[in-house]
Amino acid sequence: MKVHDVIPDILVSDIDAARGFYEDFLGLGTEEFNLGWVARFTSAETGAHVQLVTEDETAPVTPMLSLKVDDIDAAHAEAVERGFDIIHPLTTEEWGVTRFFVRDPDGNVINITAHRASEDRE
Repeated sequence: MKVHDVIPDILVSDIDAARGFYEDFLGLGTEEFNLGWVARFTSAETGAHVQLVTEDETAPVTPMLSLKVDDIDAAHAEAVERGFDIIHPLTTEEWGVTRFFVRDPDGNVINITAHRASEDRE
C-alpha cells in the first residue's frame, strides 16, 4: 500500500459558518466538494487542503484524518492481518469512495480511502 495524500479532517459545528475562515483567511478558496456534512477546501495555488466535517454520516465516529491509498483492498487486508481495530468496515459509499476506519495505537481514528476507478476524487 502506498499513501498518496493525507487530508486533515477538522471537526466543525457548521461548515457554512467555518467557510470564511478556511476560504478567505487561510486561502483555501476552492471548494472541491460538499456533501453537507463534509466539505473539502483547497488552495488553487499550492494544492494544500483540509476537510471540514460536522459528523461522519455513514460511520460511528468522525476520523481525525483521511489517507488516500493506491490499493484499498491491500490496506484493509494488512490492517486485519495485523489485528488493528477496524472501526468502520470496508465499504463503498454512495458518493463513490471505498473506505474503512482503523484506530491507531494511540486511539486516533484514521479514514483509509480510495476510489476503485482510476478517477481519484477523495
